[in-house]
Amino acid sequence: MEGQSVRMKRFDKAFKIQAVKMVTEEGQKASEVARSLGIHANMLYNWKKRYSAEGDKTFVGKGHLSEIVSLRRKLRDAEMEIEILKKAVGIFSKTTENGASL
Repeated sequence: MEGQSVRMKRFDKAFKIQAVKMVTEEGQKASEVARSLGIHANMLYNWKKRYSAEGDKTFVGKGHLSEIVSLRRKLRDAEMEIEILKKAVGIFSKTTENGASL
């Protein structure tokens, strides 16, 4: 497979939840559901595990959205702190007309 890019299929949230519900609510075997949907059984088992742990908040899209939101919030807070410190340095570094520091 040298020089070839492997493209992974992407499945939307509704597809994943429906597949999991076929196993959990309808009582179908995971291996049969996976085969009928054209996915690997391990993928379905992983979806089932995530859905049972997180419920409807799972399968939010690309990446871990809650983690990204948290990191963006931390970045915003850090940027605000930097701005405050810059202003404080500017205030404390001002000199009076006679050259003495404040």
